[in-house]
Amino acid sequence: GLFGVPELSCPEGFQEAQDKALQESEQLVQKACSAPPGPETVMIFDQLSDTLCKVADLADFVKIAHPDFAFREAAEEACRNIGTVVEKLNTDVELCQSLRRLLADEVVVSSLDPETRRVAELFMFDFEISGIHLDEEKRKKAVNLNVRILDLCNEFLTGTHLPNKIDKHVLPEHIRYNFTAEGNYLQVAGLHADCPDDLVREAAYKIFLYPDAGQLSRLEELLASRNSLAQLVGYETFAHRALQGTMAKNPETVTQFLEKLSDQLSERTQKDFEMMTKMKMKLNPQNSKLMPWDHPYYSGVLRAERYNIDPGLYCPFFSLGACMEGLNSLFSRLLGISLYAEQTQRGEVWSEDVRKLAVVHETEGLLGYIYCDFFQRPDKPHQDCHFTVRGGRLRENGEYQLPVVVLMLSLPHSTRGAPTLLSPGMMENLFHEMGHAMHSMLGRTRYQHVTGTRCATDFAEVPSILMEYFANDYRVVNQFARHYKTGQPLPKNMVSRLCESKKVCAAADMQLQVFYAALDQIYHGKHPLKQSTTEILKETQEKVYGLPYVPNTAWQLRFSHLVGYGAKYYSYLMSRAVASMVWKQCFAQDPFDRAMGERYRREMLAHGGGKEPILMVEGMLQKSPSVEDFVDALVSDLDHDFETFIMDS
Repeated sequence: GLFGVPELSCPEGFQEAQDKALQESEQLVQKACSAPPGPETVMIFDQLSDTLCKVADLADFVKIAHPDFAFREAAEEACRNIGTVVEKLNTDVELCQSLRRLLADEVVVSSLDPETRRVAELFMFDFEISGIHLDEEKRKKAVNLNVRILDLCNEFLTGTHLPNKIDKHVLPEHIRYNFTAEGNYLQVAGLHADCPDDLVREAAYKIFLYPDAGQLSRLEELLASRNSLAQLVGYETFAHRALQGTMAKNPETVTQFLEKLSDQLSERTQKDFEMMTKMKMKLNPQNSKLMPWDHPYYSGVLRAERYNIDPGLYCPFFSLGACMEGLNSLFSRLLGISLYAEQTQRGEVWSEDVRKLAVVHETEGLLGYIYCDFFQRPDKPHQDCHFTVRGGRLRENGEYQLPVVVLMLSLPHSTRGAPTLLSPGMMENLFHEMGHAMHSMLGRTRYQHVTGTRCATDFAEVPSILMEYFANDYRVVNQFARHYKTGQPLPKNMVSRLCESKKVCAAADMQLQVFYAALDQIYHGKHPLKQSTTEILKETQEKVYGLPYVPNTAWQLRFSHLVGYGAKYYSYLMSRAVASMVWKQCFAQDPFDRAMGERYRREMLAHGGGKEPILMVEGMLQKSPSVEDFVDALVSDLDHDFETFIMDS
């Protein structure tokens, strides 16, 4: 069966696994309601969470990645059914009372260890979001709002990807071939950001971002519903609710962080825009005004002109085997961990090219399993991601339930003449996703509810982004990057040039991210909004980003991250700031420092989401970082390495 779950040897098995989980969960609910207040209550709640997550998390992965439609459909159905049960449990008054009795008993609470107490509070937080503390009428309203929000999220998400159609005669004949023809219409399904023809990019931008009335009303209703729900359950705005328990803690800190970062970037961003304008003038003298559709294209042109980074020159040094050896050697020196390929049983994997790795510590033994689904195949989503299939936890019998994760990439298959070769970007992504996997393997928490990457959104990307710093350090790369034919190591200046090339127009790129994050904060801030979402976009774009708003466009209707990262889009920037500080302070001097590796495991990875994120950062850096420290870390990463810069000049 899939992942070694016997029921899942066929799609129908999902029904069986789901029924079994629901039966078990009913018994656990009764047990929780009758247990006297104490640490055992938290243990039962976590068991309940584990029982449902074991099926839901696995199904979440299978529904998007399994090549067999019947499996995908059965997994989708299981996700829906378990989701419904979770919603029901979150509004079960009696179940909530058992947790409330525990948290109200000061003697019991003071006897709980910090992790148990935090997990109890997190479960309570889930209840309160569902309005359990309200009277029956308001509680019903909260449940209905939750359901409506879920539907709106799915509808909005679908709308972000739908192509726009236009009468083909509207466009000049010589650019029509760039778009898919459908009778007398052309379909525009994206921004064509890399197209060298300015007119194609302009047309794609104006057509793809043309506002759709249905999508606009979905977004407005989604933002208003989120705000109503947050206020109903006692928060000032949706952002206040979403940021509870994060590193930033509240919207005021996020706004301060974004404003200070924007101030620090503004001069550099202007310089970047001036360079892009010069390049545009050189290539297109008739129309040299820099527009939003120019930024991604001309920053790429400048990068290529200044550093001429041809991925084809790097690929031969980054065979998949060499990169995996590099990761193995890094983890071994830093954390005492090795990766071993393990034979899979029949029906355990969903595609024959999936590999199973056992993660083994030199003294602690087996820590968990990583399934590597690395290769392209038809119908497989083109996204690099990490899935928790089973969370780690301490079982009732004293044994540890080992975590199981999947890493999904879209690498090319090997050919007859060459192994799978990775571009520098693919290699960095592999390191990034492995950072998440190590967090899952080493977040050995007592409770499954806070295992590994189940932590605050603005902390979750720290371990993965930190791995990018290792992937860009010559001392690390030199351990494994060898030409697959000759065995020749990758020259140092090629690594330096690659790193420097990433800094070209990096301030403008970061400024764009600040704009998206600021927009997200305003949308989820005080309601009713002062203006329409499009007027807010125009004002924020011109104030924060600096390139002009284009009339009759509505970029926010394509902003799919508003669904999964509502009020938390800033998280990636804050995680990068922390990763940068950890790298500079702890690993830049010696990326293989075992004592630092152990500190990193002890202070940051070991707790999963079981400890307040800012306390983990303080433990690692041995100081409490300020908003200014975060900003300085991000901005100092944009400085050129003097030696490489001089050599290249």
